[in-house]
Amino acid sequence: MKRPSGRAADQLRSIRITRNYTKHAEGSVLVEFGDTKVICTVSVESGVPRFLKGQGQGWLTAEYGMLPRATGERNQREASRGKQGGRTLEIQRLIGRSLRAALDMSKLGENTLYVDCDVVQADGGTRTASITGAMVALIDALKVLKKRGALKGEPLKQMIAAVSVGIYQGEPVLDLDYLEDSAAETDLNVVMTNAGGFIEVQGTAEGAPFQPEEFNAMLALAQKGMNEIFELQKAALVD
Repeated sequence: MKRPSGRAADQLRSIRITRNYTKHAEGSVLVEFGDTKVICTVSVESGVPRFLKGQGQGWLTAEYGMLPRATGERNQREASRGKQGGRTLEIQRLIGRSLRAALDMSKLGENTLYVDCDVVQADGGTRTASITGAMVALIDALKVLKKRGALKGEPLKQMIAAVSVGIYQGEPVLDLDYLEDSAAETDLNVVMTNAGGFIEVQGTAEGAPFQPEEFNAMLALAQKGMNEIFELQKAALVD
């Protein structure tokens, strides 16, 4: 089996995390997984949704979108269609769930963190890149809240990152690009903590069902890749 990119089965794409990518947001990152590029911003607003008012805790919510020419053919903006698609809703909910797992909401004060992940170029793994990059932007936004004296303690519980794995031409591979993703027999998106715990595993067999030993092999690949990604996040956050 030869991967289209020439990478080894357990090799990540080249990953870059560029902080302070935009001027106005409390936290902003350009994250690149190979040719996949996502701008992740975290904005802070005072106040919380109605269902949390008076409880003394904060909230985090996420939105995800793709620019019209992020892919090989132009896609119509969802705003012009009047509603978001099912894929968009699924991904932004995943991003929100994943990042909320990094925080102790009771320490945020009554503040809301808005995470926006905008894909400027897609080549597979946009949701996993979004989670990985948004985590770094979230750290910078928390630093701003701390400087403002708006926190009630240290809200960060753990770091979160994500990566894709799959079965391509019968073999488990790490960090699928579009050519692999579109032809994979199995595709998994794995979200983990830096302590090695799993936040979420999304898996689908596109062809034949995958077997327990294949599932375990994919999880082992994800863990290996995630250890490297956490080191890249850590390096990116060095001031």
